[in-house]
Amino acid sequence: MNFDGYNLRTQNLDDVRAEVEKVLEVRLDESRSAYGTQGSTIGFATSSDTWVRIAWTDAHDIHGPSWTGTEIASAITGVKKPELFRSYRWVDRVRSVVWRADETELITSRAIHSTGLINEEPDLSVAWWDSLGSSLAALAAVETERVAMAQAHLTRRINQVFGDEGIDTEVDEWTTAHADLHFGNLTAPDCYLLDWDSWGRAPRGLDAATLWGHCLLVPSVAHRVQAEFVDDLSSRSGLLAQLLFCSNVIRLNSSKPKPSPLLEPVKKEAVRVLHALGANA
Repeated sequence: MNFDGYNLRTQNLDDVRAEVEKVLEVRLDESRSAYGTQGSTIGFATSSDTWVRIAWTDAHDIHGPSWTGTEIASAITGVKKPELFRSYRWVDRVRSVVWRADETELITSRAIHSTGLINEEPDLSVAWWDSLGSSLAALAAVETERVAMAQAHLTRRINQVFGDEGIDTEVDEWTTAHADLHFGNLTAPDCYLLDWDSWGRAPRGLDAATLWGHCLLVPSVAHRVQAEFVDDLSSRSGLLAQLLFCSNVIRLNSSKPKPSPLLEPVKKEAVRVLHALGANA
């Protein structure tokens, strides 16, 4: 059977939902459901006032870091995230994948933007920014052997676009990061961090840089991120994290007939970051 599993929006998942409902003894409310930003996951409110997130992976990847991220993150304290109650996994031999259903606390605050990228200013309170800062500070202090961003990956991606600039890409500060911090994984009015598949050790400032990049179409919010996380983003590792975001956008969009609207602001920001890194060299 041909299974375009990456985008669950294209799939008939009646049997998957039925399996989840039977094992977890809940009813999934299809009127209160949401896909992940790439369509690779789907979540439902349940009859038990919980939330069930359904994800898939190739059978060869079931021991990969992303497959265990949510469960291991459940032990982290000091970070606002949905509490994990239980998980269920099963092999789907028809589609040749493994499914995972995580039942968590139901968060009434909604994700800020389904695509992760904002194009208008969201209504975020001072308390929201304070909560995000507290969560990221607590997360940064977590000890873990999980790796979210390796030095080799950062160097390769930056050099693919900016290799001629002669920038030293060696990261000098590492912390623990969510590593997928965009507006599809943040809720409001209460600030919860969703989707813990990717978290682990990363360059200091990676989370702030990722969030900053996803609001470049709204300069006032981009400036707010820079102000809220100035220590991280002005550090050498934080500047490298910003350059990484810029390089990814440029690499993926430069040859497209209809590039992302992020491309032009990212190019301008890259000039600033390169100058700052040169000054800090």
